[in-house]
Amino acid sequence: MKRSRSLVLSLVAALAATLGAAWVALPAYAAGATASFVKTADWGSGWEGKYTITNGGSSTINGWNLTFDLPSGTTLGSYWDALLSSTGQRHTFTNRSWNGAVAPGASVSFGFLASGSGSPSGCQLNGVSCGGGTPPTTPPPTTPPPTTPPPTTPPPTTPPPTTPPPTTPPPTDPPTGGLPKHLLTGYWHNFDNPAVELRLRDVPTEYDLVAVAFAEATSTPGALTFGVDPGLAASLGGYTDADFTADVRTLHSRGKRVILSVGGETGRVTVNNAASATAFADTAAALIARYGFDGIDIDLENGLNPTYMAQALRALRAKIGSGLIIAMAPQTIDMQNPAGGYFKLALDIKDILTVVNTQYYNSGAMLGCDQNAAYGQGTVNFIVALACIQLEAGLRPDQVGLGLPAGAGAAGGGIVAPSVVNAALDCLARGTNCGSFRPPRTYPGIRGAMTWSVNWDVSNGNGFANTVGPHLDTLP
Repeated sequence: MKRSRSLVLSLVAALAATLGAAWVALPAYAAGATASFVKTADWGSGWEGKYTITNGGSSTINGWNLTFDLPSGTTLGSYWDALLSSTGQRHTFTNRSWNGAVAPGASVSFGFLASGSGSPSGCQLNGVSCGGGTPPTTPPPTTPPPTTPPPTTPPPTTPPPTTPPPTTPPPTDPPTGGLPKHLLTGYWHNFDNPAVELRLRDVPTEYDLVAVAFAEATSTPGALTFGVDPGLAASLGGYTDADFTADVRTLHSRGKRVILSVGGETGRVTVNNAASATAFADTAAALIARYGFDGIDIDLENGLNPTYMAQALRALRAKIGSGLIIAMAPQTIDMQNPAGGYFKLALDIKDILTVVNTQYYNSGAMLGCDQNAAYGQGTVNFIVALACIQLEAGLRPDQVGLGLPAGAGAAGGGIVAPSVVNAALDCLARGTNCGSFRPPRTYPGIRGAMTWSVNWDVSNGNGFANTVGPHLDTLP
């Protein structure tokens, strides 16, 4: 073995000396790794693709990247379960933090949407053919490229097609937690403020998912506590933890789901290390068991650590099971950049995430996914252009919800009529009722809408629930 290795190294050294600067280092290769591609859906003007990477070798693959070309006229849209970088028509997908290790005999997959009729070509996995084999040992050619001028044939004069924007197919992952395809989420106040006070059982039936606001921090980092607020109990003429628990069961009997929200504007729950992640998961699981909650909502408006919060949520799901609902309610600024904490968290736990209801209010003007203009809050353009960022950066349509305030008193800015919410949903789902901004495709799987809050909506005559709720039922 030593002699054979020495001989190979000698040949490589001789080759390097012969080629000089033209010689390049060969990519690392994981023997036995292959990747297969399939179009899981095709609707003419676009399609959904899936790559499956299989480790047929005897050692674990620690990290992978897969590169392919798309022909001119075919473009990528949303993608999931991988990170993407592109140069022209050459696209490279790289593993996420949770699916980079592929054990012998195991497989991982990622998917994406594309518009146009073309298919991937020139696929390489970790630098070699996706069909398997060994890395090439022939140095790159030194012959200069041909000098033949480009053809002078003029471009075809066929007018561009007039078909509507490409439509994303329904998500392949079924909704979790017994929720409908399109859902209305509302926050219920576990505190006393100028909005009307409500017992949980009095939440209007239009709401599919009720987020109880809020769990509180304890002196132990990451740990949660919850109980009926004494001020609320007094305003209601008596309301105990037992009453609340019975009300959770009542909502369940109506087919509704109830989750516990963590944070809020003044929330101070911190998960910044492994110990606090464990404390979060342990105490959240205990509260879910005690009160009958169906899941957890992350509404931390004072920052979060995506690494340890992801660890906490995965640990919680391991305790509760696949039916656990995991929701988020980030502020608009938190979902501007996929590298930011909240956005990164959403992408890192995409495989277990139910929905992200971004708060499209109290925001001011912000850039949309076109990055060409700052859109003012309180408009269809603002809602659609900012939701488009998430939809085009990796979240599935069924994981994206639109969070808006329920009328007067509910927010300091960005309050819209419920009809504006419906128009934004139509624009995203159907390509109709848009403003001047139109998304690059439609997303019929868009999950729905959220409002802050149920209490403010009841205070304002239930306009949000009575207008948006029925409209969600009309979406494709």
